[in-house]
Amino acid sequence: MARTSETRDKLVDVALRLFREEGFQATTMRRIADEAGVSLGNAYYYFAGKDELVNELYVVIQRDHRERAEQVITQGGSLSENLAAVLHSGLDVLTPYHAFGGAFLQLALPTRSSSSPFSEESSDARAMAIDLMRTTLDASKQKVPASLNDALPLLLWMIYMGVTLHWVTDSSDNQARTRTLVDGLVPVVSKAVRLARLPVARGLVADVAGLLKRMTSPEGLSR
Repeated sequence: MARTSETRDKLVDVALRLFREEGFQATTMRRIADEAGVSLGNAYYYFAGKDELVNELYVVIQRDHRERAEQVITQGGSLSENLAAVLHSGLDVLTPYHAFGGAFLQLALPTRSSSSPFSEESSDARAMAIDLMRTTLDASKQKVPASLNDALPLLLWMIYMGVTLHWVTDSSDNQARTRTLVDGLVPVVSKAVRLARLPVARGLVADVAGLLKRMTSPEGLSR
């Protein structure tokens, strides 16, 4: 069992390194197998193809993102400061993969793609990302009604997805435009969260989050 796990982890590590260094399109399963020191058949035993490794990339990115974010989240800090720190740390983690952006869009955008961030196959990484947004809210002094404890982390994750999409297509130096977007966006989000304390806005937020939750459920993904 330990050897099995070790081989699988080695394939993931090699694949992600090659994606960063050589690009997704140029990386073949044979290349991954050769670099990992295993047979091609053995590589296919663990992964049906390199597309399947994209979901491993999501998990690795989310683990790294949480590790970095926990170092910059301030307990009792403002939501604007904490959310900005979390979004910027996410962009820091993504930076080595920017050249992979075009291939990412081709894989992730089709609605039934297993590589979509909304797919059932991506559920582990998605849950990790939403939980990080929940941690960000919990650490911030700007509290929200208990009835929105599930809704707001999901909405913040959707905002993070929007920022990521902008980053993928951002051709500015070091994706500076995306950094500017984050700095301008977080105060607006913080104000919206404050408004969510009002009963009328609270219902709207819950309705939107409920819709998104249905969209990302297994039932919604199968439609």
